Amino acid sequence: MNDAYIYDSLRSPRGIGRPTGALHATTSVDLSSQMMNAILDRNDFDSAELDDVIWGNVTQVGEQGACVGRTAVLMSDLDQSVAGLAINRFCGSGLEAANLAARQVQSGAAEAFIAGGVEMMSRVPMGSDGAAIAADPRAAIGSYFVPQGISADLIATKYGFTREMADAMAVESQARAAKAWSEGRFDKSIVPVRDINGRILLDRDEYMRPGTDMEALAKLNPAFEQMGLVMPGFDAVALLKYPEIEKINHIHHAGNSSGIVDGSAAMLIGSKAFGEKYGLKPRARFKATARIGTEPTIMLTGPVPVTEKILKAAGMSIKDIDLFEVNEAFASVVMRFEQAFDVDHSLVNVNGGSIAMGHPLGATGTMVLGTALDELERSDKTTALATLCIASGMGVATIIERV
Repeated sequence: MNDAYIYDSLRSPRGIGRPTGALHATTSVDLSSQMMNAILDRNDFDSAELDDVIWGNVTQVGEQGACVGRTAVLMSDLDQSVAGLAINRFCGSGLEAANLAARQVQSGAAEAFIAGGVEMMSRVPMGSDGAAIAADPRAAIGSYFVPQGISADLIATKYGFTREMADAMAVESQARAAKAWSEGRFDKSIVPVRDINGRILLDRDEYMRPGTDMEALAKLNPAFEQMGLVMPGFDAVALLKYPEIEKINHIHHAGNSSGIVDGSAAMLIGSKAFGEKYGLKPRARFKATARIGTEPTIMLTGPVPVTEKILKAAGMSIKDIDLFEVNEAFASVVMRFEQAFDVDHSLVNVNGGSIAMGHPLGATGTMVLGTALDELERSDKTTALATLCIASGMGVATIIERV
């Protein structure tokens, strides 16, 4: 096996995913091409030597359809000989894009990639591409389909997490993100988004609410109680699958769940030979990658078994990991991860997460891996694990070592 390295990692700021958001006028291909150009501008290499661009994107319809990865390549300054691939592993797409690139380099099949992802949730609404697992009765009935919010509340109920615990995690996420920004921890990775005239549209994560406190969150109504209890009554479906649970406790709301945002991220991944040819300094090495399928009703527990799988593959234990990035899709996802591995919260999402900054579905996986890399360098630590829960019951994970 060859080594696969991360040579650069960058992202856009995350814009509020509504028509009032700063990035709403920017298309997916425009934002993606800006990230690709930034990789090219920051690293002196011949883009014609890239083997591919692998680009995560979840809602592949309309202006995000027809292989947004290739269209963005054509809009960018990359050589037109560079192909483009759009992949969809739901929320894990951005991390899977990096993993796919790394595995091809490790196998010797390729030398260099740009991997990343994009989601413009203000322009292409989540779910607007349809969903066979929900729309096809055979798939829905057979899998005991429920929406993700019900799954998040089911996790909280099954594993004993209260609303107060979830709200406390949300307050901490906001505080950590605010501190990270105030201390310039994201400076090396943020690429300001510009309009066609070069004017900066956004240079800072827009979704954050740094003044959030427990009192403010306590005023928010549970977001998924109605869909759980009133027709179509998804609580009843979940309880058919989990009859040991008497009643689902609905603890999640907008303040302790991930935010709907726009954003994109990119990484330059390549072999040792590629880096040496162009004098590029590697920042981290891929140590292991993994993905897994999980029970689809509770759905969002994937970070636990996929972490068990990747640790086994790497010959490591949880104590060998210095830092963790566990995507904050919902507070209960992170709390379940910490509970399962007895991990101290001080090591998890050190700079805040998607509750504070938002979750641009197809890009988040690349973002969390990049955040982990930046934090390894800042804190002078060695090894990080990034993982995300995924719709329909999946998980994805990556372990990197700082070089």
